[in-house]
Amino acid sequence: MNVKIAVVQDSPVLLDLKKSLEKVRELSLQASEQKPDLIVFPEAFLPGYPRGLSFGTTVGSRSEEGRSLWLRYSNNSIKIPSESTTALGEIAKECDSHMVIGVVEKSESGTLYCSVLYYDNNGELLGNHRKLKPTGTERVIWGEGDGSDLTTYTTPFGKIGGLICWENYMPLARMHVYQSGVDLYIAPTADQRDSWQATMKHIACEGRCYVIGCNQFATKDDYPTDLKEELVGHDHVLCKGGSVIVDPFGNVVAGPLWGESGILYADIDMDLVKKGKMDFDVIGHYDRKDVFELKKIAAEYIFTSS
Repeated sequence: MNVKIAVVQDSPVLLDLKKSLEKVRELSLQASEQKPDLIVFPEAFLPGYPRGLSFGTTVGSRSEEGRSLWLRYSNNSIKIPSESTTALGEIAKECDSHMVIGVVEKSESGTLYCSVLYYDNNGELLGNHRKLKPTGTERVIWGEGDGSDLTTYTTPFGKIGGLICWENYMPLARMHVYQSGVDLYIAPTADQRDSWQATMKHIACEGRCYVIGCNQFATKDDYPTDLKEELVGHDHVLCKGGSVIVDPFGNVVAGPLWGESGILYADIDMDLVKKGKMDFDVIGHYDRKDVFELKKIAAEYIFTSS
């Protein structure tokens, strides 16, 4: 089976959910001209990955201005379900494509999570995954997922799933995704380093799956005017991209795309996933269950009292 993939490398209208949703639709419709089976957007695309912003934090203190910025970020984040998730589903249906998109999710309690939403081509929300471990100062603004949503989703062209940014450096998390039978491994990220490309290739070879790495391209011009002062000292290009599609043998089939906005397209042969299992199957003949065992313990809470 041949499958067409579209990977969107762009930036949202940072901290403006309404305008960013409009941009998602515009970019999706542009991608749909090539009739892709799957459209992928970067990590935290709605309402944006706030690279370079401190939210008024230093070790041991937070400022009132920083809390106000976090509130603004929260007010433009997404509840699940909501009108925003419905709108995203309508976009997927209009494009007749499955869609995976990174969002900042606002929980009922108020905590924000870096999440990824999975839609089918009928606009149904298949599920979402919350990032297990925000990296560095991301922990100031995002909470930790509990792992209960680590899974894959069955589509007509194979099982889709994956991890977010530096979750992909967590070997046991990767192994769980492999054990879930992933065929198309999706890795939305904010990592723009050249070394990230090696990670994408390694995962493809390790999991014998296609790997779709998707990042933003962002400049200072993409930020609201009132926040640009905090970016003094940063390069004009804040995120140079690096979106890429890698086959199950570690060969790059599209990208990496550097230094510009754009959409990567690739027609991929899903038979390569099966062929790759002849040499190496991490959950099959290369899995030594008699030596190693992976147990998933998530969202199990035991309350005791004395």
